[in-house]
Amino acid sequence: MLVIGSAQAVNIVISIVRMKVLAVLVGPAGLGLFGLYTSLQSTVGTFAGLGLETSGVRDIAANKDDLAVQSRVRTVLFTAGLVQGAIAMVLVWLFRAPLAQWLFGDASRATETGLVGVAILLSLVLASQTAILRGLRRIGDLGRVTVLSALGGTIGGLIAVWLEGEAGLIWFLLVQPLVAVLITAFISRKLPRAVTPRLTSTDAFAAWKSMASLGVVFMIGGLAGAATLLFARSLIARDLGIEAAGLFSASWGVAMTYVGFLLGAMAADFYPRLTEVINDRATSVRLMNDQAQLGLAIGGPVLLALVGIAPWFLAILYSSEFVPAAEMLQWQTVGNVLKLASWPMGFAYIAAARSRIFLATELAWNAAFLGLLWVLMPVIGVEAAGMAFMIAYAMYFILLHVLT
Repeated sequence: MLVIGSAQAVNIVISIVRMKVLAVLVGPAGLGLFGLYTSLQSTVGTFAGLGLETSGVRDIAANKDDLAVQSRVRTVLFTAGLVQGAIAMVLVWLFRAPLAQWLFGDASRATETGLVGVAILLSLVLASQTAILRGLRRIGDLGRVTVLSALGGTIGGLIAVWLEGEAGLIWFLLVQPLVAVLITAFISRKLPRAVTPRLTSTDAFAAWKSMASLGVVFMIGGLAGAATLLFARSLIARDLGIEAAGLFSASWGVAMTYVGFLLGAMAADFYPRLTEVINDRATSVRLMNDQAQLGLAIGGPVLLALVGIAPWFLAILYSSEFVPAAEMLQWQTVGNVLKLASWPMGFAYIAAARSRIFLATELAWNAAFLGLLWVLMPVIGVEAAGMAFMIAYAMYFILLHVLT
């Protein structure tokens, strides 16, 4: 956790600089536009990935002593990421005009929307590479990938925005996964060579089908989250304007950055370890309790402090134009405390391949968040997004606690 946490801490600093510069260069409207691009990439990428990254990590971790199985999974993961990503890229390009019309209310950004497909291809290839490192618990390599990718992608992306302004946002989106793929490929060259004979198409399909049958359920859960964020941003942009969507993006970015750093640091080791011991009830429960206590001890005080300093924090990280997002951020931050408490319990279902329970709980949170946002936003405005986030996580925590 210390290794990944240190890497994530550096990543947070880079992210802060990145968002600060973006906010100054393109303002709330530009940040809202970038958020819509990012949500489209995440939604389609999650669907196209079929959850193979999650099921692949599980297969590698569960067979850590079987080099033949590891080699087969690694080969299938990379090939699937390439093929599925290419299909998604082509489909996004073909439907770029209706997608732009739906996201922005007009088709003038059809070309930029189509180019998001390239970012989806790169992100799926990257996911297949990092899944291998996670499954093998190559923590040091994951840390190096995190830092170098964030640094290289940020420098390249900010240069594009500085030169082209708002038009450079799409190139920002493309540069980040491209740099990450190249760096991960360079670092992964140290991994052990495959020990199995060349896979036939039949064997490869059988291995892919086995991972996809489990992964597709996790994909649906992840897709629900990505689609929920995309729908929320689109709903806010259409009903309250692109600047309100920019405020939501700023608040969401701050709320997710620290908790994402903490959960990412814990998940790198926690998920493979929990998978190895999930059939030992006492050990797995002890491991989940340890992770919950650690997450709340480290994350809780910082998140609660953020409630008090939210207005100043937004002004420093972005600019004074983003201070109206403070109340929304305060609600989201309290919701993140509940998220930290819920997180270890949610991983138990992934590790145990209890896909139906995992899917039901994920859909419950997304349905609660969207439903509350739809009801509250006409009454209290964009701040409803923060309030809906907190209430949905309170409901999610209670549901997971009862089921676990």
